[in-house]
Amino acid sequence: MCLILFAYKAHPQYPFVLAANRDEFYDRPTAPAAFRDKAPHVLAGRDLRCGGTWLGVSKKGKIAALANHREMESVRSDAPSRGSLVTDFLVDDTSADKYLETLKRTGSLYNGFSLVFGDLRRLCYYSNKTGTSRDIQEGFHGQSNHLLDTPWPKVERGMEALRRVLSTGLKPSAEELFALLADKTRAADNLLPDTGVGIENERILSSIFVSGPHYGTRSSTVVLIDTENNLTFVERTYNGNPDQYATVEYRFKI
Repeated sequence: MCLILFAYKAHPQYPFVLAANRDEFYDRPTAPAAFRDKAPHVLAGRDLRCGGTWLGVSKKGKIAALANHREMESVRSDAPSRGSLVTDFLVDDTSADKYLETLKRTGSLYNGFSLVFGDLRRLCYYSNKTGTSRDIQEGFHGQSNHLLDTPWPKVERGMEALRRVLSTGLKPSAEELFALLADKTRAADNLLPDTGVGIENERILSSIFVSGPHYGTRSSTVVLIDTENNLTFVERTYNGNPDQYATVEYRFKI
C-alpha cells in the first residue's frame, strides 16, 4: 500500500474503519481480492509476480496492511518479497506477539517496510527501518511510504477527510470513503518530502489518488468492522482513472 488511513476504536458503532490505496506500476500483474484457495479463511488481493499481498483480513478476525518505504538508494534486488509479510500473518494461527518476534528476527532481510497487523483486541505496528514495534492506540492513524503517522501532506489530508466522514457517529459510508481515496489534489512544493525520486515524481506521488504515466493507484479498499463483528470488505480496481473501476464486495462475521 502507499496510503493506509484507519480509525481504531474511534467510532461508537465501528471499532475499525480502514480506507487504503495501493499504488503500483500499471504493468505489474495483480488479481483482485478473493478468498485464497489454500487458505479459504483469508481474503486479500494477490500480487501475481511474487504471490504476496499488500492488505488482507481473515475470518478469524486478523487484519494486516503493508506499506513500503520509499528509499531508492538502498533497495536490494535480491531481497524477498514484502508481500509475504501480510499473508504469513493472516494464514497462520500465530499471535501478534509471536509474529512480532519473527519480524524482529527476520525483518532486516527485506527492503524497507511498515506493517500494521493484529485484530480488534490488539493492533500492532512494526517497521524494519527502526527495528521497533508498538501497540497502536485508539484514534486516527495514517501511513504512506514512511513510518506510521509521519505527517506527509497526503497522510494529513486523508486523516482529516476520514475524521470528517466519521464525525457524525452514523454508519460510515463506503462511497464517502472511496471519494476521499479518489482525491487527486497535489501538495504544494514546499510541503513535499525528499525521498530521492525527483521533484516531478514527488508532485505526482503527493496526491491521495496517484495518476502517473507508468505508475499510480491500482486499487482502493474499504474495510469496516462493527461492534457485532460483522466485517465488510470492498475493493475497487482501476487502470489509472478513478472514474473507471471494477468492484468486489464481501461481507462476513469474524
